[in-house]
Parts: sequence; C-alpha cells; structure tokens
Amino acid sequence: MMFCDWYRRAVGSNLLLWPSCMSGLLEAQAMPCRVSLWALSCHVPTSGVAHQRADWASIHEKICQLLIPLRTTMPFYNSEEERRHGREQLLQRQKHLIELCYKVAQKYLFEGKHEESVPAALHSLRFRINVYGLNSVELVPAYLLLSEASIGLGHIVQAEEYLSQAQWTVLKSTDCNDEIHSLLHRNLGLLYTAKEKYEDARYHLANDIYFASCIYGSEDIRTSGAYFLMANVFFHQKKMDIADSLYTKVTDIWHTFLNQHIQSQLRVRKTPADILAKESENDTGLDEPQEAEAVHILETILEIREHTEKEKSEVTLKILKTVAILHYLMMNLSKAHELAVKAYFLSKELPDKKYESEALRGLLGLIASKNPVTLKATKFFANQGH
Repeated sequence: MMFCDWYRRAVGSNLLLWPSCMSGLLEAQAMPCRVSLWALSCHVPTSGVAHQRADWASIHEKICQLLIPLRTTMPFYNSEEERRHGREQLLQRQKHLIELCYKVAQKYLFEGKHEESVPAALHSLRFRINVYGLNSVELVPAYLLLSEASIGLGHIVQAEEYLSQAQWTVLKSTDCNDEIHSLLHRNLGLLYTAKEKYEDARYHLANDIYFASCIYGSEDIRTSGAYFLMANVFFHQKKMDIADSLYTKVTDIWHTFLNQHIQSQLRVRKTPADILAKESENDTGLDEPQEAEAVHILETILEIREHTEKEKSEVTLKILKTVAILHYLMMNLSKAHELAVKAYFLSKELPDKKYESEALRGLLGLIASKNPVTLKATKFFANQGH
C-alpha cells in the first residue's frame, strides 16, 4: 500500500489533517526537495502551490534531509540482530522528527504565528500515527497543537473537533499521565476563553494548575503558563485584583528562574576569565519554544502593567527587570539595555529600592560586557552608585 493511500485511510475525510505538501508535485525551482514522499500526486481540493510553499516555510525545509533515511528502502540484513538494530534506528529517527515538528509548532504558537504552526503540527501528528497507531494517547499533544492553532485562527468549530478527538483518546487510554491531562485542560481553558465562557475556562485552568503542579511543582516556570492564562480570564472578567495577584505570581516565578543565571554570571566576573570563560556564556536554560513562551508571557504582563497602572510601582519595576534579564540572556542586547535603563530610573524614583538599583547596575554591566556600544551609559550608571 502506498503511503498516500494509508494516510487517506488514517485521517479519513478530515482535509485539515492532510499535510499540504502531500498534494500535487513540488516545484523544483521553489522547493528543492527531491524526497519521493512529497512528490506523491494526491489531489486534495484545499491544497495547491500556496499551501506547499507554506508547508516548506513552516517545517518542510527543516526536516527535508531527515526524511531521506525514512523513505529509502531498508537494506538487506545478514542477521536478526542487524535487522533489529536497523528497526531501532528507524524508530529513533521517527521519534526525533516527532519532537522536532512538535517544538517548531509550539514555537510558532507562542510567537502568535498560528497559520505557520499548522503544517508542523500536522507533520508531528502524522509521524505519531506512524509510530504509535491511531488510538494512542501519544497523538494527543499533536491534536492539542492543532486545536490551539485553530483557536488562534478563529476556527472554533475545528478547534472543538480536535479537542473532542483528544478527549476521546484520553478517555479510552489506561496510560495517560498528568502532563497530558495538564495540556488537555489548558487547551480547554483556551477554547472556553475564546468563547467567552469564563467560568468553564476557570474550571479547566484550575485543573491545569493542579496537574502541572503535581508534575513540576507550583513554583515552576512550566506551571506559570497556567497561572498566566487564569490571570487573563480574570482580566477579561474585570476582576483586576485577582488578575493582578496572578500576574505578580507569574512574574515572581520567572524572575527567580532567570535571576539565578544573572547571579551566576556576576560571580563568574569576579573569577579569572581564562579559567571560567565558558561559564559566562549566555544561556537561558530554555529551549526555543520555552524562550518564545517566556517572551510572550512576560512582555504581555509588562504591556498590561504599563497600560493599567496609574502610577509606576514595585510590580512594574520587577517585570521590567525580568524582561530585561530575559532579553539579555537571549542576546537581544539593545532591547535588554533599553529595559534595564527604564528599570534603573524607576528604581531611583521608588523608595527603599537601593538593592534593586545595585542589581540593575550589575545587569547593565553584564550587558556592556557583551555590547560595547552601551559601555559609556553603563559607566554613567555605575557612578550613580557612589
């Protein structure tokens, strides 16, 4: 059975589950992929050159070379041990593609690029079906990516279909962990927020917080996303006191996590550079999707603070500093400097913030060590401490 026929049976009539690049022949000039899988002529009405280009830009270019070993005929093996090793290698390659496509789709979602995330999520789903089968709980994360992308695109009915499929898979499964439950409730919370059914959204996000806390703890950055979404619900309901406390909690969690990297670098600066030079290299401790999530969450909170607070306060100072640290660790040095300067001046305006002023001078010194353009300004701030 050709792959195209197998996939048609796997996804049925749901055209949105079809990877766009599976219909028509790829144009060699525009997309130099030669893998036979993508040249299958499966004519789906919703697909065309535009969809193929979108697929190429989203994920196909990143995985093109990785597909070649999967689509070439397996060699003849002389022993059962060699055959087993070959199968294991093939499985590991497929699992790598599952993870890669999943993370690419996640990153697009956190960046607000919902349309771009769809092809990567579809590929992740297809590889999961190939590895785990149609009824496995391992398909749920891909369904949830597609649901979130659909919500972002305003396709609420399609999002509900993906979520229904995810819920049904979880109900049938006897091996569903807390992480899957957390993700499922988070996406249900997003759906009901989009539908303005805020009580239902709060119910599911409370469950998300519970399951995420069971896995990671209540003060972990991986739990903070649930607090953030819950805060957004209260914000929509105009319950600003509760929303404010939750935004503050999210800020505290990220500040604690990111600040430890800064403190580590400040300690390194006091040691011989030739001994520990590598330790002073910037590292957020996050993968790309997590970095995108951090930027999205923290910059959203900063924007809310700047537009809702009549007077700048300690919470504004903390979110400014936290976003500045994040951009510094991501090597967005100009942005980090701009935010750190704003935070420094605010710390001078607020009472009893000498410690924060000193911490911000230290941050500005680190930024200057990576970006000499800001060195003159940093010397000025350093002199302010004397």
